[in-house]
Amino acid sequence: MNNDGIMRIWIDADACPKMIKDFVFKVSGRLKVPVVLVANSGIHVPRSKLVSLVVVGKAIDEADQHILENCAVGDLVVTADIPLASSLIDKGVVAINPRGTVYTTDNVKEALATRNLMQDLREEGTMSGGPPPLGPRDREKFANAIDRELTRLQRESP
Repeated sequence: MNNDGIMRIWIDADACPKMIKDFVFKVSGRLKVPVVLVANSGIHVPRSKLVSLVVVGKAIDEADQHILENCAVGDLVVTADIPLASSLIDKGVVAINPRGTVYTTDNVKEALATRNLMQDLREEGTMSGGPPPLGPRDREKFANAIDRELTRLQRESP
């Protein structure tokens, strides 16, 4: 929650699947929680007073840096970027990935180690590809996680 006392949902929008963004827009409208998408280029966002888009430069991690600098405790961030999630957890901000995993101080370090190992294996050519596409179970897990976390954040807000 920023100085204005308003909880926000931030989306690391460049890699966030459309079905997840669409779901967040619906949640935003239902709960009246503002959503801020941060991306390296312009993307389509619905016309809503609750939804805004911040376009940052094309530098690596520029969107991540903007989110990290502008979000606050009491906000929720949707990101698949594990290093960003780790920094958010250190800052006390809730981070959820599009598959519905809520990052914690315990699981984000393990996720970071796994990510680094997989990246090394891909660079060596031992392994290729990435995670499978999101499916209905992932969307359901995400829906449950974001509803649960937003309810908790709203209860805890002053």
